[in-house]
Amino acid sequence: PLAAIDVYRKVKEKIPDVQLLFIASMAHDDPEGWIYYEKTARHAGNDYDIHFLTNIVGVGDKEVNAFQRAADVALQMSIREGFGLSVTEALWKGTPVVARGVGGIKVQVINGKTGFIIKGVNDASEKIVYLLKNKSVRDALGRNGREHVRRNFLITRHLYDYLKLFSKLTARE
Repeated sequence: PLAAIDVYRKVKEKIPDVQLLFIASMAHDDPEGWIYYEKTARHAGNDYDIHFLTNIVGVGDKEVNAFQRAADVALQMSIREGFGLSVTEALWKGTPVVARGVGGIKVQVINGKTGFIIKGVNDASEKIVYLLKNKSVRDALGRNGREHVRRNFLITRHLYDYLKLFSKLTARE
């Protein structure tokens, strides 16, 4: 999250009305999570265009869905990640993703087609500024992202793969 704030600050230099929204699912019994949350909030300082929303203050699935659909860009600055569910959720909602190419994100984000794979803060901020200034590109990446998720990550795709496998296995008998 700290790198996301750094990206936001660079973007804000070029697009002053940009806002950053963090949505987190917090556990009451996770002291380390709360320490990091507080560290992130301190890094944000008194910037009123950085917003923190959590399940603790009543932000649930419906609100997350609405925010993901309304976002112009989703940013994922993880330095290590398995399959980033938030990445796929954003893509499914037609929101292009700017992310580091780590772990499963390399499979989820197709550079230049569903979003951008970036190396760091400067690269991320340049790509976000580009997307925010180019709605047609943003919309095209969003459409591509939704289709990419539909073809590769939905349960119906997995069901189809299993049915194909079972059909091949039973045809051999």
